[in-house]
Amino acid sequence: MNTPNSKPILIYTAAFFLVAVALASSTALLINIFERKAEAANPYVRLVEVTEDTVDPAVWGVNWPRQYDSYLLTAESTRTRFGGHGGSEALPEQKIERDPWLKRMFLGYAFSIDYRDRRGHAYMLHDQETTERIEKPQSGSCLHCHASVMPLYRELGDGDAMLGFERSHKLKYQEANKMLHDLGAAHPVSCVDCHDPDTLELRVTRPGFINGIRALAESEAEVPAMPSIQRWRKGDRKEPYDANVFASRSEMRSFVCAQCHVEYYCGTEMPLEFPWSKGLTVEAQEQHWDETQYSDGRQFYDYVHAESGAKILKAQHPEFELWSTGIHARSGVSCADCHMPYMRDGATKVSDHWVRSPLLNVNRACQTCHNVPEQEILARVDTIQQRNFDLLQRGGEALMDLLDAVQEAKDAGVSQEALAEALDFQRKAQWRLDFIAAENSMGFHSPQEAARILGEAADYARQGEVAALRAKSQL
Repeated sequence: MNTPNSKPILIYTAAFFLVAVALASSTALLINIFERKAEAANPYVRLVEVTEDTVDPAVWGVNWPRQYDSYLLTAESTRTRFGGHGGSEALPEQKIERDPWLKRMFLGYAFSIDYRDRRGHAYMLHDQETTERIEKPQSGSCLHCHASVMPLYRELGDGDAMLGFERSHKLKYQEANKMLHDLGAAHPVSCVDCHDPDTLELRVTRPGFINGIRALAESEAEVPAMPSIQRWRKGDRKEPYDANVFASRSEMRSFVCAQCHVEYYCGTEMPLEFPWSKGLTVEAQEQHWDETQYSDGRQFYDYVHAESGAKILKAQHPEFELWSTGIHARSGVSCADCHMPYMRDGATKVSDHWVRSPLLNVNRACQTCHNVPEQEILARVDTIQQRNFDLLQRGGEALMDLLDAVQEAKDAGVSQEALAEALDFQRKAQWRLDFIAAENSMGFHSPQEAARILGEAADYARQGEVAALRAKSQL
């Protein structure tokens, strides 16, 4: 039974508990805020030392577990309609079985025996070590973009990485690969290739890129997506262009990728080279190679086509070059913005190191800029890629007709010299077809430029076919 004084006591007690709960909640909230602020201010704690020779990403992962955890996901199978690796097969699908014209295009070159869809960064060294292409003579230069290779270069150059890089092309692939394993450095691309071990700042390390971007800066080519090069050109140029000194952080978010996702020569006859002395367009790089000679004066070529005898240029994977001609580059959007978009982990913002197609991560990769429904974005990309794919196939058909015409002319007795014009058209056509076929976006990195290149490829192939038919008719 309540006494006259019990009601105020109950009210005071309830109020006391309410105030206590409110104070406890406020304190917990403040502690959480302080912890998050502290976490944001100190995003990592160094638990182990990492140096220039720490190429095992697992060691870096002790200090930077968020980035390492997402890097491990590059071992996952991913596939889009025009690229990638899906399913549970031990190795990706052969492109040359899916598109037989590619196999004929590469006759005389190792890609005619093994040319598969790409896999994630975690496999880049393993897949190179197991491809049937290494049954043919390959240069040690090939490790430049498949391994965390800087310790090997320092070893080859007695401490001078650039000297070691220049010597590496003289080694057989198997010799260089064995040295890499003996050094304990047999890892695919690793943290140390793109980050300073002392500051974690982005940086470039690959000698091929350092030489190539310097040549590009010293050229007169337009580089609207690279403002640091434009500023350097207006300066006194007393010091060579150095991306690690002059490039902005935004530029570095593309340059670190451009250390490997580019066109290059990696054979046995001269050091690995990025063909950027005239610019980054398909014509500028073609001009660079056309003006390049081997030490004995021979015209530069990657291989001689086994069927026609044409001296062919083999494109590698020029993603950076095609990107540089597209609207994303002109808008200041870097490779990492789309392929390694920022993500929130607690109070910390980190780059997603699961490097993959933006089509598999539309929300964070695309919709931070494009206020468009995901299905609409996917539909737009699919339309662009389908159109470029159709152009690629038509270019391939035209090239096959050129090869048929050359073979018919040779069977009729036309000399190799009389077919020179047709073979030069074959070189031009294949260079352009391969530039888009080998590039990992089915033209999306620069849709109009890709369509232009493929249109020219078909045109050169048809001109070559006409030249071969004309040579045959003049017997």
